[in-house]
Amino acid sequence: MNTDLFVIECKLHGEPKSFIIRTKAMRNADAWHWASCDAGLAPIPKPGRPPLKVVSKPLAEKYGVTDVKWHESATLDWTEVSTS
Repeated sequence: MNTDLFVIECKLHGEPKSFIIRTKAMRNADAWHWASCDAGLAPIPKPGRPPLKVVSKPLAEKYGVTDVKWHESATLDWTEVSTS
């Protein structure tokens, strides 16, 4: 099941950060750009519109964004019965 929610983890000047973003698809280039947005290096695009300028991995690294990783958020199964 596709949740359209992705967790992006990165480091900004060596400090770990993580955040969740809702989008239809995610690629490594997208994750680097969103990490740059979160770091304040690029403006956050308006919903449904492409960014004005995509921040590349080399440019992000120049300004302290490193170790960008992403994964799809886990899907919760609300029908599962808890045993605790």
